[in-house]
Amino acid sequence: MLITQLRNATILLEFEHAGRPVGLLVDPMLAARGTLPALRYLGVQRQRNPVVELPEASGDLLGRVTHALITHCQKGHFDHLDRAGKQFLRERQIPVICMPHDAAYLAQRGLAVQPLAGDGRQAFCLGGHITPMACRHGLGWVARFMEHGHGYLLELPGEPSVYLAGDTVLTPTVRDCLERLQPDVAVLPAGGARFDLGGEILMDAAEVAEAALLMRGEVVVNHLEALDHCPTTRAEVRALAQRGRWAHRLWVPEDGESRVYRVGPVTA
Repeated sequence: MLITQLRNATILLEFEHAGRPVGLLVDPMLAARGTLPALRYLGVQRQRNPVVELPEASGDLLGRVTHALITHCQKGHFDHLDRAGKQFLRERQIPVICMPHDAAYLAQRGLAVQPLAGDGRQAFCLGGHITPMACRHGLGWVARFMEHGHGYLLELPGEPSVYLAGDTVLTPTVRDCLERLQPDVAVLPAGGARFDLGGEILMDAAEVAEAALLMRGEVVVNHLEALDHCPTTRAEVRALAQRGRWAHRLWVPEDGESRVYRVGPVTA
């Protein structure tokens, strides 16, 4: 499986199904730099989002997309599906895989929706199985205003199992997936996102470090250095991994960077 980091939580998973190439685009935020609203309003560092452009290779990467997978998209979560992302999916009539909760919302926007059956391990239209995993997008009072969504565990024939955590803090559900199911690859958000008020709504570097110790597989970290409310840096995550002695299992990709994962050792 070829995994490419585009920007923030937008990644592309490439593999084969029934002898044909599949490009599974996860949570497309495709807007140009600075064309989306700020998510923090206090202080002198206020910026419009996203704070960086898509990588130069994004045109070629998007040309290989055959399907999309959405973790959450309502209540203004444009950092996982923005207007440009909807336009891209709509114009190309890309099949959009989502939870039933999001199906009507996406269909009303002209997208070619393929809803999953709901919670629980189930057959996946691209082979093997998919298991939705409930997310917790923050704790305390701020969580009442969030769209919590789902992550997904993908188990595809001949490919490493991949856990896409979605936007979540380190919950018992996430812990159980990592510790009991032991995915070969876990894609975890580490931005430490927070608004001007309230606590963190996303794992930070410390929680990712804690999560990494629950599993034996490879850790891919994203949701970094693309939004104004995500203070965690790539360097912070790498430093914690070095101190915790799990850096050999960590990939903190730059935007546009790709890596091949197989059932077995990682290949850079």
